[in-house]
Amino acid sequence: MGTPYSLVLSLFAIIFAFSCTASRSAGVRTGADAPPLPEREFRAAWVATVANINWPSEPGLPAEQQKEEALALLDLLAEHHFNAVILQVRPQCDALYNSLHEPWSYYLSGTQGRAPVPYYDPLKFWIEEAHQRGLELHAWLNPYRAHHPSGGPVSDSSIVVKRPDLALQLANGYWWLDPSMEGTREHSTAVVMDIIRRYDVDGIHFDDYFYPYPSYNNDEDFPDDLSWQTYRRGGGKLSRSDWRREAVNSFIKNLYKKIRNERPHIKFGISPFGIWRPGNPTSIQGFDQYEVLYADARLWLQKGWIDYWTPQLYWPINRIPQSFPVLLGWWKRQNDKDRHLWPGIRLGRDSTGQAIDEMVNQIMITRGMLPDKPGAVHWSIGPLITTPGLADAALEGPYQKPALVPPSPWLDRRAPKAPQVETYLDQNTLLVEWSHQKENEVFRWVVYIQRGNSWSYRLMSKREASLKLPLSEGQITLETGTAEAAASPQVITQIAVSAVDRTGNESIVTKVRIKPGETAFSSMPAK
Repeated sequence: MGTPYSLVLSLFAIIFAFSCTASRSAGVRTGADAPPLPEREFRAAWVATVANINWPSEPGLPAEQQKEEALALLDLLAEHHFNAVILQVRPQCDALYNSLHEPWSYYLSGTQGRAPVPYYDPLKFWIEEAHQRGLELHAWLNPYRAHHPSGGPVSDSSIVVKRPDLALQLANGYWWLDPSMEGTREHSTAVVMDIIRRYDVDGIHFDDYFYPYPSYNNDEDFPDDLSWQTYRRGGGKLSRSDWRREAVNSFIKNLYKKIRNERPHIKFGISPFGIWRPGNPTSIQGFDQYEVLYADARLWLQKGWIDYWTPQLYWPINRIPQSFPVLLGWWKRQNDKDRHLWPGIRLGRDSTGQAIDEMVNQIMITRGMLPDKPGAVHWSIGPLITTPGLADAALEGPYQKPALVPPSPWLDRRAPKAPQVETYLDQNTLLVEWSHQKENEVFRWVVYIQRGNSWSYRLMSKREASLKLPLSEGQITLETGTAEAAASPQVITQIAVSAVDRTGNESIVTKVRIKPGETAFSSMPAK
């Protein structure tokens, strides 16, 4: 699959990752028979709705077909041991949910302002189905894009018509909210707060679209002359570039505080362009988001105004001017508040073998450089579907074992209490059942199984409350044709169950010893 050079990189990555091969969770368990900690790694994919890139496949599909497509995407992620999905719910100041502030999205119905037929709320549906599969759902919004040229005609319900004081027309069919306007900050903040108050999301996510890319306006400057002159007449002293950056800085800072105060468990993540400024570090060349998008992304990370950071490192490992590990190492050094650093990776543009090789190498390098709480976000879910073998390579390789999302101790350090566990034996079938005094505090369950001296684990969604397991895993002998084991059968000797909350804190385990000759077993929390 790989060239000799890529194999060297793989070995380099494995050496880096050796001390954290399992990406273990924080914490220590004591006792000779204690189960090992499960793997911890953020494994997510973006699902883009703008221009119907990933979902739905085209505007105007019946609601049931939209649901079928959504379930296929969620099943793909769950079956390949991902644990999060980042769904674009606000592609152009419209909504793929029943918004209190903006119209229904063109990308759903083909007409902006028209709800799905028959009616359903897509965001609510995605959240429920994601959680049922043990996936976090992060709502992805574009804070400033008012209209995209693929989004049909500007409608009477569009913010372009309703708030002409905020929206500026660009070339090529784009409209953009003026970030310097107080009304823009108030409106976009209200949109976010509406989502977190009415929907059970696990995260709020912004991408790299702050001030627009120059190509959106035929490489001409952003047309904010009116607001700039108003600022200057009011005594403003900042340069125009600093003034623009400060508009975005204040929006990010204030929004983070509001999210924290309203819903402390919700993670706020940003996925900026992967290069802060050319020359940082020295070998890096490319686009200057600081001076062109007016996004001082490094400042937001250094100040801790986010909970996870997903720079779009969409370049190969060996592309020296934009090298994946070189950029990742630089962003790691800027992470003064020790927030999650989960890079965005882009695959599927090369041949199948190269894409697979690059994906595995980048994931392993990320694990080696960020051993305590690794993770990656795949741009986008599309290549996992269209590039043959890519998703299976993830499952058979770095994602072979399921993983919990790393905890966020700055949000919450208090673990839930241990669950109650009961087990029942019927011949060779062991039934494990569990419950919790405060099930609203639980997001996932971990069921640990000990066979002989070996432990394994299953991750269960919060809505699952039982699991059936074969008590022994023997082999049928050729001589007798019976289930008598040819060698010592692997019999379950102990079960342990823990509860995991919304911010990744795991409870102590509740252990149950399985004794021969008994059919029911009591539980007790481990010490």
